[in-house]
Order: sequence, then C-alpha cells, then structure tokens
Amino acid sequence: MADAPHINAIATAVPRHDMHAAFRTFAALQIGDARQREAFARLADKSHIDHRHSVLQPRADARGTECGFYQLERFPSTGQRMARYEAEAPALAEQACLSLGLERDGPSITHLIMASCTGFAAPGVDHWLIHRFGLPHGVERSVVGFMGCQAAINALKLAWHIARSDPHARILVINIELCSLHLQAASDMAPLLCSLLFADGCTAAIVSAEPRGLRIEGFHSAIVPEAAGQITWRIGDQGFDMVLSGMVPLTIARALPAHADAVLGGVPVPEITHWAVHPGGRSILDAVTHGMGLLPGALDISRAVLRGFGNMSSATVMFVLQRVLVAARTGERGCAMAFGPGLSAETMRFTAA
Repeated sequence: MADAPHINAIATAVPRHDMHAAFRTFAALQIGDARQREAFARLADKSHIDHRHSVLQPRADARGTECGFYQLERFPSTGQRMARYEAEAPALAEQACLSLGLERDGPSITHLIMASCTGFAAPGVDHWLIHRFGLPHGVERSVVGFMGCQAAINALKLAWHIARSDPHARILVINIELCSLHLQAASDMAPLLCSLLFADGCTAAIVSAEPRGLRIEGFHSAIVPEAAGQITWRIGDQGFDMVLSGMVPLTIARALPAHADAVLGGVPVPEITHWAVHPGGRSILDAVTHGMGLLPGALDISRAVLRGFGNMSSATVMFVLQRVLVAARTGERGCAMAFGPGLSAETMRFTAA
C-alpha cells in the first residue's frame, strides 16, 4: 500500500521593501479628520504587525511609491495593477523556488498547482516556472484562483488527492500573492485599517508519497451561509475590492465549536500539539483561540508570522506551516486552518513524520 501524502518541504519568500511604517504615514495623509487619524494610529499600534513587505518601494516621504504606481492624488486602474502583477510575480516565485531547491529537482515534478487571488495572466507564472526550472513540458497544471486566504488549504487538498491516486506523483504547490497592488483610495478609517493588514509573499512546497515532513491526514470544509457578506473579494474598475467586516472574528468564534469535532477528526483538542492558523489579523487569532478553547501560546507561531509579515492572503498559512514543519517532532499532531470569502473555512489535519 502506498504511503499517505506528505508535505515534504516548504520554502518562503518576501520582497525586499518593508512598507509597513510608510503605509501608516500614507494612510494618515488620506484621513482628513484629526480624531480619525488618532484612532487609526491607536488601532495600528494594536494590530500586532511590525513589518509588511511589498514589490513596490515606498517613497522616502511616504506620499506614494518611488515608481509612481501609487500617488496620493492618483491610483492605478485594474489593468495597470494586473500588468504590474505579471511583471513582478515571476521574480518572487523564483525566489521561493530557489530556496526549495527546484533548480536541482525541477525535472522530477509531475504536477504544478498555482494558487493566487491577487493577479491573473495567461500564460502566467505557471508557464514561466516550467521554462525557468526545467519542469517537464507535460507537467499537469492546475490553478486555484480567487478563493482568498484559504486557497492554500484548497491547493494542498488537490495535491493530496493527486498523490493518493498516483504514488509516483511529485507535486509543486505555489502560493503567490501581491496584495499591495490592491490598495484603494480612501479617506475613511475602516478601509485603511483593512489595507493595514495585507502584504506580499510567496511559498513553494512539495507534496508526495515520500514519508517525510508532515503527513496529511484529511480535510474539512465549512461555510457559514448567514455570514456570506462578511468577507467578499470582487474585481472592480480600479482594482480588486475587498469587504472585511468587523463581525468576522465574532462569527468565527461562534461557529467553530459546532465544527470542532469534524475539524479535528474526533481527536480531542489537548492532543493537538501544533496549530497552523492563518493569521488574518490579531482578532482572528483571538477568535480561534476562544472558539477552539486553546491554551495561551497555542498560536504563537501564527502570531509571530503576523508580526513579521502581516497577512499575505493564501501564502500566510504556508509561512506558518513551514515553521511548524521545522519544529514538529515525529508523531505530533497538528491542525491547519484558514478563512475566506463566503464566510468559509478550510482546515487540514496532519501528523509529523
């Protein structure tokens, strides 16, 4: 009998420009009301984010970007944003794949899965990676698009199904998100606080039947129909438009207890050593802690990723899983969890090999 699918390795990459401090100044310049500016600064301090990275270099005076992509008085169209995605995404994907050792292992890849919700082009990054790293021209390709922050779990689920059906499969899973290309002009505090969370990042992972890394045990999906409008992500004329309601943490905290048994496959919460929860924001992590009845410190890795990188949409939970993969000892159980438009959740159970 073939071995169960495992996440054998994960590599991560971020652009070199740290935009977090500059964005705080940029946002304050857009807010006309002095009391709202003060409130924004207070809430930014409580975000538990210190650094966020972008493919765009902020101007020294924080009034936009050095290349002129953003200016206080002018924001780019959807077409301009997609052109920038097409130009910038390959280099960031290359950075992650080089860290994964793909320059050596590229010819052994049988399947390529790409996940992104922040940019689209055809031929896209998948074609570019095939040529750059010598993947076979017959590699089977799949694209997981526009599923938001939970798309990494969906991509891993697809890889799991492939590896279960073909024990010789060696699957490359890429999550690449350039969230900084979707900043919107705003004078109100709420949308700027939403933008304060997001950043750019990329991950590359190998899934196969080789018994090394994190053994994938199964998945669970859940939708909260009555909360469908609390997270939305739509393509507009001036970029992609996000709604991220302040009700999301409360909805998650209330919904999780009913799904806990299915999420964990009947395993009691105290037997889960590692929690790889997508850090969509400090309040999201607090909601999961409350909803699942976790001990203090259970989400320390997720909180560290949030502090160091912000929310990189689908790539973020993979940053957490990469750190879990390094820390986990043989036999320790874990649960990965991410949320997205719908409101919906995708979860994955795993055990360290």
